[in-house]
Amino acid sequence: MGILAKIFTWWNGAAVGTGIFTSRHGEKVGTDDLGNVYYQHKKDPRRRWVIYEGSNDTSRVPPGWNAWLRGTIDDLPDAALPPRRNFQQDPKPNLTGTLEAYRPGGSLTGAGKRPAATGDYEAWKPE
Repeated sequence: MGILAKIFTWWNGAAVGTGIFTSRHGEKVGTDDLGNVYYQHKKDPRRRWVIYEGSNDTSRVPPGWNAWLRGTIDDLPDAALPPRRNFQQDPKPNLTGTLEAYRPGGSLTGAGKRPAATGDYEAWKPE
């Protein structure tokens, strides 16, 4: 199923067409800690893209590489950005749909009880 999955899916890694385009026109410029590989076009360096390691989820791109992909910085993140400070946390991917997603108290899957209504809401009535 490996080759068929590569041909017919786009949500889990690069599709065949993207791989062919990347091998012909792309120049590898770097890799991040998650294994995502970053490329820029050989003839037009303003065209930049990423080949994800695993699922194609843009929230898995670190902030520095995101700035490079969007053209906010011209140099690679290690050269263009200041070193990371001690108080900065590691970026997290989007957790929606996972067990780690935020669930406020009173939601269907969250713990706790829904707060009582305050009574300050008045429904609109057409005249």
